Amino acid sequence: MESLQKLHPLLKTFVENGPAGNSLAVMHQGKTVFKDYVGFADIVTKKPISEDTIFRIYSMTKVVTCSAALLLYERGLFLLNDPLEDYLPEFKNPQVYREEQGEMVVSPATRSITIKDLFMMTSGLTYPGDGNPTERHVAKALEEMTEKQRKTSTARDLSKLLASIPLAFDPGTKWHYGFSHDVLGALIEVVSGKKLSEFFDEEIFQPLGMEDTFFKIPEHKRHRLASIYNREEDGTLTKEETMDEQFHPSATFEAGGAGLLSTLGDYSRFAHMLANGGEWNGTRIIGSKTIQLMATNHLTDIQKPSYHWDYLRGYGYGLGVRTMVDPAEGGINGSIGEFGWSGLAGTWVLIDPKEQLSAVYMQQMLPNFEAIHQPRLRAVIYGAL
Repeated sequence: MESLQKLHPLLKTFVENGPAGNSLAVMHQGKTVFKDYVGFADIVTKKPISEDTIFRIYSMTKVVTCSAALLLYERGLFLLNDPLEDYLPEFKNPQVYREEQGEMVVSPATRSITIKDLFMMTSGLTYPGDGNPTERHVAKALEEMTEKQRKTSTARDLSKLLASIPLAFDPGTKWHYGFSHDVLGALIEVVSGKKLSEFFDEEIFQPLGMEDTFFKIPEHKRHRLASIYNREEDGTLTKEETMDEQFHPSATFEAGGAGLLSTLGDYSRFAHMLANGGEWNGTRIIGSKTIQLMATNHLTDIQKPSYHWDYLRGYGYGLGVRTMVDPAEGGINGSIGEFGWSGLAGTWVLIDPKEQLSAVYMQQMLPNFEAIHQPRLRAVIYGAL
């Protein structure tokens, strides 16, 4: 795969125009066929990005959470179409915000949230924001939390808070990015009887040798955490210093939707395990048929119109992951069934079981330039096959 050498100048171009540094690893049929580290983990100290650099992976946590939940599904501990309230009773009798005759009213949902709705972001749960009454209500509720509540809250506390707020729509009728996978984290804790971090550690991280992947950064590893930067329009990078509270060793909240830190090597092993049908170095983590189900497009004709992020053109959505369904529509030289996700600061994972191919890209910048970087990386990687 000599053509992968084209990735070296591409990564340098990204750093010249964007993040302080980045790194990329590509694995094919069990072997690392490309790896590169470019630029700095911190501009002031001139500390280079290296194999030891720890990154905030934000929403790439979602792929881990959904994989972990599917381990419990494989053990017969829940079914995808089960009502969520059977496991998290706070979600019994959900209410929905609706507009009727120009006024906003609250009325009962047409059906319960199912566990599959959590995986698929079709639950009606949202993030805080200003786009609809639910987003505004969630934002207000989170703002009103006391400092003590913020410091001691858990995934189940968030689940109960969200369950008290009317949904943005009837479950199953739309796709809407939000706190669904954080609630899935609470479900994992209830069903497994373990903290999310413990379940991840025992079932995924330890078997894969992922020693640098965690919700809380140990004090002796803090110096390895890359700085995260805000990029101004003129290209100036300013260090972001307000977003790391959730990673502090004393924090109690473990965000199944966005809370993990990891390294390029650690996440590459996880990604390639999925690309390799659920097995790594002779250890089976998850079944290949379960991965197929995860990477199948589950969006219905009713839900598709609300899944409209432009840079995901050509993709459907599976059980917590984008999944390639139409290369022609997306202008993509990849495989049908390639899947993965990305993170707020520009991290990205590609997983292709058909080719036994995986790629993990790491950077730390806001805005993340994902629509510029990720399609170009994908084009070069598939062009090398």
